Amino acid sequence: MAAIYCSWMNEDLRIFSDSVNKFIDQEIEPHYAEWERDKWMPREIWNKLGEAGLLCVDIPEEYGGIGVGFEFAALIIDIFSRRGVGAVSVGAMGVHGGIVAHYIVNMGTDYQKQNYLSKMASGECVGAIAMTEPGAGSDLKNIKTSAKKTEGGYLINGSKIFITNGQHCDIIIVVCKTDPSAGAKGVSLFIVEATAKGFVRGSKLEKLGMHSQDTSELFFQDVFVSEDALLGPLNGGFIAMMQELPRERLVLAVGAQAACEGMLDITLDYVKERNAFGQRIADFQNTRFKLADLATKVRVQKAFVDQCILLLAEDRLDTATASMAKLHTTELQGVVADECLQLFGGYGYMTEYRIAREYADARAQRIYGGTSEIMKEIISRDLFK
Repeated sequence: MAAIYCSWMNEDLRIFSDSVNKFIDQEIEPHYAEWERDKWMPREIWNKLGEAGLLCVDIPEEYGGIGVGFEFAALIIDIFSRRGVGAVSVGAMGVHGGIVAHYIVNMGTDYQKQNYLSKMASGECVGAIAMTEPGAGSDLKNIKTSAKKTEGGYLINGSKIFITNGQHCDIIIVVCKTDPSAGAKGVSLFIVEATAKGFVRGSKLEKLGMHSQDTSELFFQDVFVSEDALLGPLNGGFIAMMQELPRERLVLAVGAQAACEGMLDITLDYVKERNAFGQRIADFQNTRFKLADLATKVRVQKAFVDQCILLLAEDRLDTATASMAKLHTTELQGVVADECLQLFGGYGYMTEYRIAREYADARAQRIYGGTSEIMKEIISRDLFK
């Protein structure tokens, strides 16, 4: 396993990385292939992640976190993705800890923070965020799920699709229309508990990759929530989501970058050991040039991702820059997966080999969190504003 070279790495992070790797060695890697075959990750892994201090590390200590900087959260995602078990980090450290927890930290009331965050940090409470709808996709302005005012609260009706942690979640941040005539300015966020009457989980969706990470359709039929469930200002949801997007997209970029490095590591090991036509695959010029080209692109990209991590840690990462990071890393992840699988030959197409899983997992990266096309639109708007 290659060392992690980051401009932001220090001794505390190196020590922390040892504990993350030890956790993967003991709790993830021995079971991961089975989870992928079963297309299910057991619920208790959330509790184990919480006990190990790997959930919500960068939220304040008073709410159950460690109170460290974003670098620690990035390092966890980096290591899980580098070691080829990224489906765990997508749901746990990505959506649960990196997105849902920070929505509550940044916009929640004292009650919401006290009631949910410590449970999220311990793994007792699993979080999800429900944005995407069957007919809207990335177009959040045109969502149909509604929250209508009623006595003492709101009634939520609608459905969401492609929701990470949909099967395991205990709370869901639901994006709703509260003023249908106001477009993007009529969107609000609500915290819905999974025990609420009228909330129904759809079946676990079958995906091309990331099989052990659950993704679901969710249904809301006259789900009553009290006024205390409103997260942030009424009709202020769209602005709130835009403010949180840099973190969300950088989380994806960090995972994509680390996955690229991990795929290069296992491919280098393979071509050094595998022989063809009387010599190692590593001795063919095509192999050496292909890997030299990929390694250069990945190393250059890493400098940009590291810069973005430091910018976010200083609360200076803007949406366009985060979108650039997400666009470039996920596109390159697909290239690296394809080129590395090719060097494995027929074995690369066998699902027992990690590179086959990496290839399938990489494809979703260009879709969720905003498609590559949406990233280009955001970047271009910034260029021409």
